[in-house]
Amino acid sequence: MTHHAHLSLEGKRAAVMIGPLFEDVEGTYPYYRLREAGATVELIGVARDETVKGKHGQELRTENAAGDLVASDLDILVIAGGYGPDKLRRDAGVLNLVRHMDELGKPVAFICHAGWVPVSAGILAGRKVTSHPAIADDLRNAGAVWEDSEVVVDVNLVSSRRPDDLPAFMRALIGVAVGAEEPVAAS
Repeated sequence: MTHHAHLSLEGKRAAVMIGPLFEDVEGTYPYYRLREAGATVELIGVARDETVKGKHGQELRTENAAGDLVASDLDILVIAGGYGPDKLRRDAGVLNLVRHMDELGKPVAFICHAGWVPVSAGILAGRKVTSHPAIADDLRNAGAVWEDSEVVVDVNLVSSRRPDDLPAFMRALIGVAVGAEEPVAAS
């Protein structure tokens, strides 16, 4: 048995949410990292079966619309950053899914500008988060306690600032998803 054997996501269902002009690597890195860990992963967005183009030209196809899923369908939700969240946050189906995932205590992970989505879902009051510094005010105005760290974990919420944080972001998310009791020390 290796030390990492318990970090398997076998049997878990994950979704990576993307919107138009998402930050390409924030869509693809979590997608493949979750698959590597054993999860079943699908791409979701505002519409199902839609080709969504990333900021740098990567084209990904959604399998489902967020509004067609219910939180009990999923174990893990990752929201990619870039410009996509500006569109995602205006969709009622997206916001309902995020809200219900949080109500059930399921992992909701967001990076870069993706913090706009939980802001619009109204789930950040009193929660510790990070994001791209450009939207720190938005998160603070939503009642969050914002800090500048590569990853912040608050129970089921996992957040990071930028693509460089992706390794720490995914390590923390997988830890939360398997129930690893590893509180992230305050810096």
